[in-house]
Amino acid sequence: MASIDAVLQKIDDNQPAALQRLFALLEIPSISTDAAYAPQCARAAAWLAAELTGLGFEASVRETAGRPMVVGRAKASHRDAPHVLFYGHYDVQPVDPLSLWNTDPFKPEIQDGRRIVGRGASDDKGQLMTFVEACRAFRETGGLPCDVTVLFEGEEETGSPSLPDFIAANRDELRADLALVCDTGMWDAETPSITTMLRGLVLEEIVVRAADRDLHSGAYGGAAVNPIHVVSRIVADLHDADGRVTLPGFYDGVDELPAAVAEQWRALPFDEGDFLRGVGLSVPAGERGRSVLEKIWARPTCDVNGITGGYAGVGSKTVLPAVASAKVSFRLVGRQDPAKVAAAFRAFVRARLPADCAVEFIPHGASPALQLPFSSEALTRARRALHAEWGREPVMGGSGGSIPIVGTFKQDLKMDSLMIGFALDDDRVHSPNEKYEVTSFHKGARSWARVLDALAK
Repeated sequence: MASIDAVLQKIDDNQPAALQRLFALLEIPSISTDAAYAPQCARAAAWLAAELTGLGFEASVRETAGRPMVVGRAKASHRDAPHVLFYGHYDVQPVDPLSLWNTDPFKPEIQDGRRIVGRGASDDKGQLMTFVEACRAFRETGGLPCDVTVLFEGEEETGSPSLPDFIAANRDELRADLALVCDTGMWDAETPSITTMLRGLVLEEIVVRAADRDLHSGAYGGAAVNPIHVVSRIVADLHDADGRVTLPGFYDGVDELPAAVAEQWRALPFDEGDFLRGVGLSVPAGERGRSVLEKIWARPTCDVNGITGGYAGVGSKTVLPAVASAKVSFRLVGRQDPAKVAAAFRAFVRARLPADCAVEFIPHGASPALQLPFSSEALTRARRALHAEWGREPVMGGSGGSIPIVGTFKQDLKMDSLMIGFALDDDRVHSPNEKYEVTSFHKGARSWARVLDALAK
């Protein structure tokens, strides 16, 4: 196996050709949401399978009920190497509105010598090709340091409908020691990041019914129960004066951040005022005494996403509604149990239901939080590798949302995931004029090479 310095030099030497390969992939309009582009998705899958085959992978296009998957496998140059599964997606978002693009979205170009502009440049073709180029450099200098399985899907932008069944049917082939996921970003243009936490989710809808029809508020007001009042009280009771969620047992399984991580977050150049001013706000809400980064990355939440009931048309209509409803979402962290949170919420609602009212609960999904243990050896090695490339300690960040594939890897394949990507906040992902920095593409490949080398050692 060649030295890491030789591999990095090969990545540097390959850059002009690597950009040409990326442009060839970007030119394929693999829009997964529009059936008219299904042939183009198949074309992108075939292109990737051919690239992997050219690198010595056993690669193939796998048909699904929707867009095809690409699976490739290659062995390390030595025995007893760790086995990693790398995931990315080749499908892209629609380009509408086309009039807002400054260039043809499927004729990529480099602007100002530093930005690769085109649909999919950042999400996710540029990202997945950083890994492919790292593998290419290893192959051209002596061989891979790890056994590598690659999984590229073509439906991520439409919710990955075919992925769960595909993974269930191919568990043995896809199972590895560790998953590598590239669909994330940097802290800033010079500081890498590893996403270590993803919040889970519980979605519940309540429908409260009272009278058998809407009532005249003059004839029944003050005497008949008003379901909107009932729902409003339930919603108001969900938080205390300090912003904490009041469900009994809600914070079971919620741990405090390790001291080193908390200190790193406090030292980050993050302006809470600027963050909120960007959406027209100024004062942080939520749990008193917690920073904004804690609130959006590492703390559980309860939010009311919608309330309906009564008359909402033009003008007034003096009725007491027969029905009112609310949709509530809980973001979970740590070891919180989605089933217990849902049960606690339902008990909470029932306890506040007055006589003559009935409630219906409509679940809309639940998933646990995911966290890569801070003591993970893989995390430690990846941190050192990224520091060596960027000269800065990577941010051990969290995500307020969810990446479904990571949950699938954990639940179905029993694998943790290292989530490392090189996108930037201003990449205009899903928007016109999407771009990916040339530096992200180049140093992203160098970073993956360092990570693979570190994991192998």
